[in-house]
Amino acid sequence: MPSEREHRFVGPRRGQLVFALTFVVIALLLLSQITGQTRWVEKTKFVAQPRFWPAVGLGGMLLMGGLHLYLLPWRRVSRYDMHEVRNWGKVLEYVLWFMVYVLAVPLLGYLPVTLAFVPALSWRMGYRGRLMMGLSLGFAVLTVVLFKSLLGVKIPGGAIYEYLPGALRSFFILYL
Repeated sequence: MPSEREHRFVGPRRGQLVFALTFVVIALLLLSQITGQTRWVEKTKFVAQPRFWPAVGLGGMLLMGGLHLYLLPWRRVSRYDMHEVRNWGKVLEYVLWFMVYVLAVPLLGYLPVTLAFVPALSWRMGYRGRLMMGLSLGFAVLTVVLFKSLLGVKIPGGAIYEYLPGALRSFFILYL
């Protein structure tokens, strides 16, 4: 039976305990790795040390996560918490899509991969009509043109372009 303190808790309950535990564990893990990832430089002011501000940030994460955990009025994970964790897990699908995209661009090229992934993601999100597929292809082309020509972002050509004949290979590497 919920206590009076649990009844007075303001805000949504679901996922709070799991979030706070995860936050504290990640902060502890990162803080334990700080000496191997940063340096202490001799003859440098304390606040100018490369290790100082990451340590302040991670210490703040640990302190705030610990306070969040301490101030929660319950200590058990409920089915509502697990339902919320499953909702968070759905987001990981899009992280995987993005990672596959990032790994495919150096192999197949920016334009072909973008032309494949944008409509595929549109389809996955439920936009399956001809109009939306056409718009997603147009968006893919505009994205490539914007990044490659207008913004001048240097995205390497795909490894597959190396198999094309001379002049065509140069064109594909430079513009696609």
